[in-house]
Amino acid sequence: MLDTASLILALPELVLTAAGLILLMIAAYAGDTSAKMIGWLGVVALGVAAWALCPAWTQGGDAFGGLYRGDAFGAFAKGLIYLAAAVCILIAPRFFEAGGANGARAIRAEYPILILFACVGMGMMVSAGDMLTLYVGLELNSLAAYVLASFMRQDGRSAEAGLKYFVLGALASGILLYGISLLYGFTGSTSYAGIAAAMADGLSHGETFGLVFVLAGLAFKISAVPFHMWTPDVYEGAPTPVTAFFASAPKVAAMGLTVRVAMEAMGSAASSWQQIVVFVALASILFGAVAAIGQTNIKRLLAYSSINNVGFALIGLAAGTAEGVAAVMSYLAIYVVMTIGSFLCVLQMRDSQGNPVEDIASLAGLSQSRKGLAAAFAIFMFSLAGIPPLMGFWAKFLVFDAAVAAGMTGLAAFGIAMSVVGAFYYLKIIKTVYFDEPAAEYAPAGSRMESALIAVSAALIVLGYLFNPLLDTMSAAAAAALH
Repeated sequence: MLDTASLILALPELVLTAAGLILLMIAAYAGDTSAKMIGWLGVVALGVAAWALCPAWTQGGDAFGGLYRGDAFGAFAKGLIYLAAAVCILIAPRFFEAGGANGARAIRAEYPILILFACVGMGMMVSAGDMLTLYVGLELNSLAAYVLASFMRQDGRSAEAGLKYFVLGALASGILLYGISLLYGFTGSTSYAGIAAAMADGLSHGETFGLVFVLAGLAFKISAVPFHMWTPDVYEGAPTPVTAFFASAPKVAAMGLTVRVAMEAMGSAASSWQQIVVFVALASILFGAVAAIGQTNIKRLLAYSSINNVGFALIGLAAGTAEGVAAVMSYLAIYVVMTIGSFLCVLQMRDSQGNPVEDIASLAGLSQSRKGLAAAFAIFMFSLAGIPPLMGFWAKFLVFDAAVAAGMTGLAAFGIAMSVVGAFYYLKIIKTVYFDEPAAEYAPAGSRMESALIAVSAALIVLGYLFNPLLDTMSAAAAAALH
């Protein structure tokens, strides 16, 4: 019998699946000449999928016998995912048409289709109510991501990034699957509710091992220390629009998945997983702050920045409270805007021949030749560093406040101290832009769309406090769905 209620809750994934299959057929017959049209149609599909989130946000409930959960938490995360994915589709054609990183034309119609299928997987990840749904969504996202990482086949760095991502991703998937099998073996269930009920009686040794393996597999997906090793190489080697995608949408999906698993499946064993999350948060903050200091490539620096930001977001999860979850969701929303804006600025880094430049030293003197771009760089770097009154400060304040309210004052104090250390490499970029001797000038902007997206992102970072009531309300509603 057709379960209409379940289909309505899962409508965003159904829309994206249908759109992906239709666009795949168009690409097969029309070829790469249809790439731009397919990209715009993909953005429209993401918009329709975002509209289809309304039933989950307003009503919510379980679907397909508890395998899938349509609620405000999943809707909030999917909204961020679809927004980031749409931007990454829009900014790709110019990068690939200009030759990417090696002067070879690389625009392909499959790019937006892969992103749509990745979004289907990410949607399943944040709405999973069962470990099997979790794994299917995770692999669907990962398979598309492996191809995207190596999308520029002519570029050796891109091929290397795809291979590293695939090998280490397969290892992480194996670790996660082993953890799921242990939890099933010792709890007798793969559903989040069943696992939580079994853990409420106390953790056995087998359940403890399963919990550790599952969290280890998820830590890889959010690129948290000590499972971060793939991040700098993949971010540097992948095409810049793909790197922007990896740093935003999959990060939100993986963090959302981790939060849901921790609070719903393992909520009754919070005292056990909190220790793990605290360690991972501390290690990610410390490593991300220190390892980025010596970087000379802007994309590698932003990779370590993402590791650092994951650590801060995990502070909210470590609190284990509804306020902590709300802080994580607010942090992710602000992080997406900062990250997308930063990579849009990186896309503007092109030499006089139009070839991409990634060396931080090439930013020297940018304030004299491209004042608007220099100001945007300063806004995003100051915000990532957590300098008030920009929104990056508010994101960190929320997770620190949640940690203090939960009695984790030491964790919050460590995070605040490391924010000062991490600010060094962000300020280094601003110093290069405004105070170093000018380097060779960049090519003109060349894209009104990129300039407009940079301006909108920068405005949101500066004026975002005007939207704080709305963001707080939505984050609180998302957190309440898990409690």
